[in-house]
Amino acid sequence: MKEDTIAAISTPMGEGGIGIIRISGEESFNIAKKLFYPKSKISFEEMKPRTMYLGNIYDDLEKYVVDEVLMVKFKAPNSYTAEDMVEIHSHGGFTAVRKILNLVLRNGARLAQPGEFTKRAFINGRIDLSQAEAVIDIIRAKTDKALKVAVDQLKGKISEKIKEIMDSLLSVIALVEANIDFPEEEIPEASPDIILKNISYNIERLNYLKEKAGAGKILREGISTVIVGKPNVGKSSLLNSLLMEKRAIVTEIPGTTRDVIEEYINVKGIPIKIIDTAGIRDTKDPVEKIGVERAMEKVEGAELVLFVVDASGELEEEDYKIMENIKEKRLLIIFNKIDLGQKIDEKKVKEHLPGKRVVKISALRDEGIELLREEIYELIVNEVGSLEEGIIITAQRHIEAINKAIESLKEAKITVENNLPMEISAIYIREAWEYLGEITGDSVKEDILDAIFENFCIGK
Repeated sequence: MKEDTIAAISTPMGEGGIGIIRISGEESFNIAKKLFYPKSKISFEEMKPRTMYLGNIYDDLEKYVVDEVLMVKFKAPNSYTAEDMVEIHSHGGFTAVRKILNLVLRNGARLAQPGEFTKRAFINGRIDLSQAEAVIDIIRAKTDKALKVAVDQLKGKISEKIKEIMDSLLSVIALVEANIDFPEEEIPEASPDIILKNISYNIERLNYLKEKAGAGKILREGISTVIVGKPNVGKSSLLNSLLMEKRAIVTEIPGTTRDVIEEYINVKGIPIKIIDTAGIRDTKDPVEKIGVERAMEKVEGAELVLFVVDASGELEEEDYKIMENIKEKRLLIIFNKIDLGQKIDEKKVKEHLPGKRVVKISALRDEGIELLREEIYELIVNEVGSLEEGIIITAQRHIEAINKAIESLKEAKITVENNLPMEISAIYIREAWEYLGEITGDSVKEDILDAIFENFCIGK
């Protein structure tokens, strides 16, 4: 793979100001030289790296100028992939960028696989695996807070902490193995106390990282939040208020919402995937019935439920049925239409949903919406901890590797406490080191690499 020269379009397809075609590999410069004719009339070799040059992309076969572009070359190892690289910045649009890419492929490059540019950056040692994964998190970040966490990971903050623990484990492995291999030499003794102290200390460090994993998962993936209630209680109005735009159709006719509507909102840095559903009730309308079934499916898989009731009326049978279905969920009770006066029996609602908070709003008038946002934030933070402090682990793969490393270190601790041979404890400690190496890429397998990079877009 490293011998091939790869190319891809690195900007989204569609009309835009700029389209970027990226080329990486040994033949990058030779390919670009065949296509690019600079306006300054200097040779390709005379062009300075990391400097933009204006010129034309010319199709020698069909004898015409494809586009006026800017081109920049990056000489290895000072490039994204640590290989020779070229970027061609053309006008955005379907035709121009596709034509230039086809010319690049015709002249010796092959189309890059998803994430292959970043994979080469990892293989060539410019970034570790954790940093490579941060690239896709940056692209997919839905809030400023999620972006900051991803950028910290790209800077190597997580890798730095993991490598500190790996180095600590390696030092005790080396000490144990030296005592086994060279018992007559004057080297520090690998006493049980020293080994236990090292193991306990590193279990504590890993547990700290693990404690932040819940917050990290939320920042990376968001919270799936379903708005649920009987028809005409103001669910779609609530969605529109949270989004601060008229996304859902609102009428006085019950059952207007027939399908599921999904959008993201930002609640103090937490990405919330907000889902508006059809009003839940018994109906003979086949289309509305499908909507109700989909609503119940979404409720089942939701991480947070916003249960909306009409505070200006009495509780009805549909309300009780919904409460029965959601009582085990993480939820907030929302009394809507509070501007019309509260007639609902709050005590009865709390009897059916004990311990759940009530938020009173008027979605139509945008009253209480900021309080609702605060309640959503507090509910999440109270369960997963602060989203502000320390290193935050975001990837499920990293969490699993840390859990396995902790279990291996616990096994090592048991062997030491039971006075088993030191080489047995060394095996478990090395096992923990290898699990942590899956995070940084020091001990990762090819199938894990493939699974990581296939989630990237082509061109990154």
